[in-house]
Amino acid sequence: MVELIEHGVYLLDGKTISETAPLSPDEARENTIAYGILRAHDVDNSKGNKLRIRFDAMASHDITYVGIIQTARASGLDTFPIPYAMTNCHNSLCAVGGTINEDDHVFGLSAAKKYGGIYVPANQAVIHQYVREKLSGCGRMVLGSDSHTRYGSLGCMGVGEGGGELVKQLLKNTWDINAPEVVLVWLEGKPKHGVGPHDVAISLVKAVFESGFVKNKVLEFAGPGVKELPIDFRNGIDVMTTETTCLSSIWITDEEVKHYFDIHERPEAFKELKPGKIAYYDSMIRIDLSTQECMIALPFHPSNAYTIHELQADPEGILRAVEEDTRKRFGDKVQVDLVSKIKDGKVVADQALIAGCSGGTYDNLAEAASILKGKTIGNDYFTMSCYPQSTPVYLATTRDHIAEELLEAGVVIKPAFCGPCFGAGDVPANNGFSIRHTTRNFPNREGSKPGQGQISLVSLMDARSIAATAANGGVLTAATDIEYTDNHAPYKFDGRIYKSRCYDGFGKADLSVELRYGPNIKDWPTMYPMEENMLLELAAVIHDPVTTTDELIPSGETSSYRSNPLKLSEFALSRRVPEYVGLSKAIQAQDLDRRAGKLSDKLAAALKAVGASAGNTSLGSCVFANKPGDGSAREQAASCQKVLGGDANICFEYATKRYRSNCINWGIVPFTIAPDTKFDYEPGDYVFVPGIRKAILEGKEEIDAQVITKNGVKPLHLFFQNLTADERQILADGCLMNYYKNRK
Repeated sequence: MVELIEHGVYLLDGKTISETAPLSPDEARENTIAYGILRAHDVDNSKGNKLRIRFDAMASHDITYVGIIQTARASGLDTFPIPYAMTNCHNSLCAVGGTINEDDHVFGLSAAKKYGGIYVPANQAVIHQYVREKLSGCGRMVLGSDSHTRYGSLGCMGVGEGGGELVKQLLKNTWDINAPEVVLVWLEGKPKHGVGPHDVAISLVKAVFESGFVKNKVLEFAGPGVKELPIDFRNGIDVMTTETTCLSSIWITDEEVKHYFDIHERPEAFKELKPGKIAYYDSMIRIDLSTQECMIALPFHPSNAYTIHELQADPEGILRAVEEDTRKRFGDKVQVDLVSKIKDGKVVADQALIAGCSGGTYDNLAEAASILKGKTIGNDYFTMSCYPQSTPVYLATTRDHIAEELLEAGVVIKPAFCGPCFGAGDVPANNGFSIRHTTRNFPNREGSKPGQGQISLVSLMDARSIAATAANGGVLTAATDIEYTDNHAPYKFDGRIYKSRCYDGFGKADLSVELRYGPNIKDWPTMYPMEENMLLELAAVIHDPVTTTDELIPSGETSSYRSNPLKLSEFALSRRVPEYVGLSKAIQAQDLDRRAGKLSDKLAAALKAVGASAGNTSLGSCVFANKPGDGSAREQAASCQKVLGGDANICFEYATKRYRSNCINWGIVPFTIAPDTKFDYEPGDYVFVPGIRKAILEGKEEIDAQVITKNGVKPLHLFFQNLTADERQILADGCLMNYYKNRK
C-alpha cells in the first residue's frame, strides 16, 4: 500500500514520474510547490542553501501563548506585526489548579487588545481548525507553537515550533533553516468505502517513522488520487504528517480547495498550486489508496500499527507484545493487562473518542453518525465521546441531524477541546483500552502516571471504524466490514459565532491597555550567560531508543502551570526519571554557591581533576538521552531544564528540529556524540567542556571534552553542528531573552 522510493525522481507536467530530465536536480527542485513558497518567504530572496523565513500568520494555544508574550515583552515587543491567533483549546477545563487556567485566558484577551491580536475564547475551536477556517491560504506560511501545525492540504505550509521561534517573528526576526529536501507523496486510486483519513495517515507513519525517511523534509502531495479525497479527508491525513517527523507539508490545490475557501467566505485565499513542468524530488512515497485497509495503531506510538484484520487474526500474540513493551518501559511500576481485553477471540475496547484537529471534522462525525444511526453503544462499561473541532462544525452537526443521531446512540458530545489528545479530558481507567481518532498515543500521555501505578492504553483508529466498533458492542470492527450509507448534507460553514465571540484586533493595537495577570503568571528567573568553560553534571541518563517531550515534561494536569516557570519545572522528567528535579536543584544550588565564592567538596574535587578554575567555569545540569524530543513542540521540554540550571543536552541525535531549536533558544547547548560512542556514564558523573564559549562564538562545530567519573577522567568528543551565527550568540548570551536584552 505504501512504497518508499529512496532515490530522487522528476515529476513531468505533474503527471509522469521519471528518473531523468533536462534539468539538474538543483534547478528542478526550485519548481516544486514547496520551494516556490519557501523562496517567496525568504527575506534574503536568494537561491542559496540558507533560508530566513518570515511567516504570514501565527497561532498559539493557552498552554503556550502566555510564555511567548512574556518572553517577547522582556525582549522588546511593540505590537504584533502579523495576524496572531491565541486559541483557548488546551486549558479549557478549570478544575485543575483553581482559577489559574481562566487567569491565563483573561491575560490572553488583554494581550490581544494591547498588542493587536486575535483571541478565540474557550471551546470555540481547536487551534488548527481555527487556522484552517480563518488564517490559512494557498501559498501562505503559518507558524504555530503546536507540533501539529499542518495546513498543507489547503495549500498553506504550516510549521510547528517552540515558543522561542514565535517570539522571533513577533520581534520581526526570522525562522532560519537549511533549504530542505522535498519528498513527493504520490497518491493513486480511491479509498474503499469505510476507509478514512486516519487509516491512510497511520499507514504512512508506520512506513516512514522508524527509518527517519522523511525527517526534517517537506512532504509534497500530488497524483491522481488527490482528487478522490474530500477536503476533510485531506486535512485528516495532512495533520498527521507531524508524526512522520517531517518539517512541513504541502499539497496540490484544486476545485475542492477552492470550494473550501468559497464556503468559508474567503475566496481570495485560493489559488491553484501545482509543480512546474519539471520538478525534482529527493525521494518519493507512492500510496495506493485503493488497497488501504482499516488500521489500528497500538500503544505507544502511531507507527506501532496493524490492520484491524491482522489484530483480530492474532490478538493474543500482538497484545502480548505490547504488554512486553510496557514492562520494558516501566518495569514493575505498572501491572499491565491487555490480553484480558480478548473476549471470545476478539479484542474489545473500553472507551472510544473522536476528537481534536484530526478527528472532530464534520465528515468524520457525519460518517460515525451514519454508522451508529438506530443503534446504541449500550449501557455497560464501554463509553464514547465526540468533540466537534469548532463551533461552526458543532452547529452544522446539529442542523444536519448528526448530533441527534450520535446522542440517540448514547454518545456524549462535548465542545471543541484538545484535552483528550494529551490527558486533560476523557482519561480512561487504569488499564483501560481506549480507541481514539486523535493524533498521538505516546507513553506518559492520556493520563498515564506509571510512577503512581497508572497506565493508559490508547490506540489510534479512524472515526469510521471507531463507530463500527461502538455499534458492535465494543468489539474491534473495521468499517469496511459493515454496510452503511452517509446521507447527510455537505458541510456548510456559518461564521456568525466567530463574529459574535472572537476578538479580532489585528491592526488595532492599543498600548494603553493593561495586561491582566493572575497569581500563577510569573516572569522568567535570571538566566546567566555562558562562561569560558562548562562543567556539566549528569542529572539523568536515559538509554530508551526515543525520549518524547511528554516524558521530558508531562502533559495533562501539568498544563495548568505552564505560565509559572518555577512551578512547572517541578514536573520535569517526573514520569521517567523522578529523581531528576532533586538532582538538578542540588546542582543549581552548588553553582549559585560557586558564584558567591563557596565551593562544595564534590565540586572542588571535580574542578581539580581537570585543572579548571571556579572563576570561569560554570556548573550546570545535563541530560543524556539516545534520541530526545519526539512529539510536541512545547518549549517547556527545554525551558524547564533551563529553569532548573540545565546548560546542555548530550545525545546521538535529536528526534525533531523543533526540540533542538527549543534547547538553543533556552541557552541549552545541543551536543551530539558519534554513533559509535559508548556512553556508559551515570548520574553524578561530570562532563568538562573547556573553552566552550570561544569555540561556539568562533564557529567551531566540535570540541574535546572530559568525563570525570569515580574511576578517573576519560575523553569524550562532542559536536555542536549546524548552528547559525544568531544561534551561537543566543547560546553565549544564555538564552533568547538575554540575546534581545543585550541588543536593546
